[in-house]
Amino acid sequence: MQNPFRFLASLGLIFILAACSLPRGAAIEGEVIRNQNNEDAAFSVVPITRENVAQLATWPATGWEGHYHWFTRNPGPKSNVIRPGDAIDLVIWDNQENSLLTGTAQQNVALEGIIVSPSGSIFVPYIDEVRVSGSTPDAARRGIEEQLRSVIPDPQVQLAVTSGPDNSVDAVGGFNAPGTYPLPNRNYSILSLISTAGGITPTLENPLVRVIRGGQSFGIRAGDLFKQPSANVILRGGDQIIVEEDERYFVALGATGTETIVPFTQERINAVEALALVNGLNESRGNPKGVLILRDYTRQDLRADGSGPTKTQVVFAIDLTSADSLFAARKFNINPGDLVLATESPVSSVRTIFGLIGSVVGVGNSLSGN
Repeated sequence: MQNPFRFLASLGLIFILAACSLPRGAAIEGEVIRNQNNEDAAFSVVPITRENVAQLATWPATGWEGHYHWFTRNPGPKSNVIRPGDAIDLVIWDNQENSLLTGTAQQNVALEGIIVSPSGSIFVPYIDEVRVSGSTPDAARRGIEEQLRSVIPDPQVQLAVTSGPDNSVDAVGGFNAPGTYPLPNRNYSILSLISTAGGITPTLENPLVRVIRGGQSFGIRAGDLFKQPSANVILRGGDQIIVEEDERYFVALGATGTETIVPFTQERINAVEALALVNGLNESRGNPKGVLILRDYTRQDLRADGSGPTKTQVVFAIDLTSADSLFAARKFNINPGDLVLATESPVSSVRTIFGLIGSVVGVGNSLSGN
């Protein structure tokens, strides 16, 4: 018969192990926030509720500007306009026998590659400088004909424009066919450019379209650009368009379905969507009352009036068993760089203890039967 003292000793060892920290895949909520009430605590804990979620949305954004900046569509006239740097080709017709412009047996003269000056004008023989910048090609042609009438009775002018740098746009990167493309008209949209440049490179995940104009950067997710007709803005000469991956991400750890770095698949992701992206909580380990979102702020973000955090490190707490907290979590957005931590349920440790006890009892019974 097995010595009962050895069996009791084994049970005692189990309870000693239970008093220590059992191996776990995640922290228990109380362990993470145990020092929250200390005066010198480096962090604050903020439960997410329907009463405060609207105010929390006004807190300073972290990890990015809080939203992408895009402009509204502003179509111009169908015809393009001439700009400095464009190249003008003129053909002037004159049927006079003693023409000032044409030679013997000639009825026209071609003036090719005239560059529009920074002041917006071109030089035409016998009428000097003619301002053409800001005019459509047709309006510029008529203006030149009108001024030529002072030296030619009935001039006829043909005018062609080759777009210069101020009348073209650059598809810089993220396209199948990057390059510089002239603007065919003033209604040339960004979707037209994407099509002309061969489309967006298919290897880009979560592509973000950026337009650099006048020293400012405007951005929109490619999916939103394709879905929203109003986002299909008109391009201007000199615009630079870049398509790149959206580099924003958050980190999921603890008793979630997946522990990983999670890229942003849309412009904004709320707390409930973030949990869905990592397959929710682990059924056997996760604590639905202890979902924590850890976020870092800068000292410039600190506020004393409730419009911002009081400490640079904040732990936002969500109770998935509360309807109030669940509704609030749908309105609480995850910021880039946030850590979404699903704490482990205390019940998981109890299950582990009883599992160990059951194993020992089974072993003891087996030994007793020998």
